[in-house]
Amino acid sequence: MNEIDLIKKIQAGHLMSPTCFQARPELFSGTRNSSLDRTMDLGLAEDHFSRPNGSLAESDIENLKIAIEECKKLILELPEHSERQKDTVVKLIHLRLKLQELKDPEEDEPNLRIVLEHRFSKEKSKSVKQTCDKCSTIIWGLIQTWYTCTGCYYRCHSKCMNLITKACVRSKVSHQSEYELSICPEIGLDRQDYRCAECRTPISLRGVPGEARQCDYVGQYYCSTCHWNDTAIIPARVIHNWEFEPRKVCRSSLRYLALMMSRPVLKLKEINPLLFNFVEELVEIRKLRQDILLMKPYFITCKEAMEARLLLQLQDRQHFVENDDMYSLQDLIDISSGRLSCSLTEIHTTFAKHIKLDCERCQAKGFVCELCKEGDILFPFDSHTSVCHECSAVFHRDCYYDNSTTCPRCARMTEQNP
Repeated sequence: MNEIDLIKKIQAGHLMSPTCFQARPELFSGTRNSSLDRTMDLGLAEDHFSRPNGSLAESDIENLKIAIEECKKLILELPEHSERQKDTVVKLIHLRLKLQELKDPEEDEPNLRIVLEHRFSKEKSKSVKQTCDKCSTIIWGLIQTWYTCTGCYYRCHSKCMNLITKACVRSKVSHQSEYELSICPEIGLDRQDYRCAECRTPISLRGVPGEARQCDYVGQYYCSTCHWNDTAIIPARVIHNWEFEPRKVCRSSLRYLALMMSRPVLKLKEINPLLFNFVEELVEIRKLRQDILLMKPYFITCKEAMEARLLLQLQDRQHFVENDDMYSLQDLIDISSGRLSCSLTEIHTTFAKHIKLDCERCQAKGFVCELCKEGDILFPFDSHTSVCHECSAVFHRDCYYDNSTTCPRCARMTEQNP
């Protein structure tokens, strides 16, 4: 569904779920005039997302309605599929949600609340024991209302929601999607004014007035409310030292690393190419991935392979059928443990069996070595073959490197197209 279709649905009176879009921190840059800016920004302040105290002025609802109409007009005027149009649609959805909440003041605890890009959903479980991420105390589900962010799984009491100071890390994952690649980049407590990096509570290494706890991922110091001594594997230590020992991190870093775990954002050959010289498992995985990319053209042109959905065996690692140089942190963890080598070797064997033994159509796309004209049918992913970089013809490796002339296929193509 494109943005224009969405706006038509909204105009028809259908409220879309906010989970259809990732919230953007920068919205409506360069709008038409300052008066419109003030109108459109109404309701995006923190207090409008929480339950207001006392009665609500009628003018607030009217101003929200004006902002919504301005949003609709601007969306139709902006270039289709542009980033500004997408951002405007997200803002329109937020305004509609706030208007819905403000129109229903009698409901004590709404099922959905949005705070600093957190999308909080009211929990119905009364028996599960949880701890509030804001105040670090136990959530008693039988007598207390509590919420969980559907994006980053931040949990808190209803009473603590107005005190939240940290934006949802899901937004950061959506817009930034990169790791801190320096090992524990400490700046010192003095640069933090001896305050927690998140909530600004006074802290010190002496524990007075509050204990300073360092996050090994970002290098900053936090109070005991924002840093629970959770541990996580640090990407920078993996890439530079091939070290997988969990280190202590703050709560926000813990959530960010968890959301980033399966995202293929690490290009090892650019960040640390020497790693392939010292980690044999990485070389093995790279070769298997290169072979799978060579097998992919066979599958996308093979009816049997498409019906059998062979490529779906890699649906949890989709990037393996798109490139051979991007890795997720989970990939590196599984490489270190040996788990990935076993599973990928098994998939490689299944793919090769289909092409070389089970499918006649795929077998017909094999090659005969034109240098020796002997031996079995060759495929580019065979371990004893070499591929011409110009025409992609396949030869026995020994024949190809012993050959002092040019590739026979390239020579024919040159003669045909002088």
